[in-house]
Amino acid sequence: MTRYAMTMDTRRCVGCNACVYACKQENDLPVGGFRDWITTTTRGVFPDLSSEIRSERCNHCDNAPCVYACPTGASHFNEGGVVLVNHDKCTGCKACIAACPYDARYVHPDGFVDKCTFCLHRSSKGLDPACVSICPTESLAFGDLSDKRSVVRRLLDARNHKTLRPETGAGPNVYFLT
Repeated sequence: MTRYAMTMDTRRCVGCNACVYACKQENDLPVGGFRDWITTTTRGVFPDLSSEIRSERCNHCDNAPCVYACPTGASHFNEGGVVLVNHDKCTGCKACIAACPYDARYVHPDGFVDKCTFCLHRSSKGLDPACVSICPTESLAFGDLSDKRSVVRRLLDARNHKTLRPETGAGPNVYFLT
């Protein structure tokens, strides 16, 4: 069974925002709308500091709190385990926003909640999501976790990696290569 996932190489990302702009363009997002963003984390004590740049988005969790919090069923699991929002069913109540441990959702000006879809309109046709296809440093990779030959599976098998907020038990499917 197909299980979509994404890897993000924290050693390669330079924080250029190409993924953010590609997503906005591909998905015709409104002003103020977002489906991915860049985060920079600095650790240590001066002068011994280290920084990590990450491209973040919905983590398309196996045990997605947003899906279980949605009172109308608008938030749901779709093919490949992708978490989607049915805009016609969404009332904009924001229960899913409160439940998401990754702050990956926003209210669209038309009143529904919106978020990353792993560009399912592209990935279901064998294409990479827009953010992956545009990344100039090839920091992002997308594929099927259940396929041993997929680039995502090979990267996870070969590299140390982490997920964000694993303590939530959400089972995120965005992995950060370290």
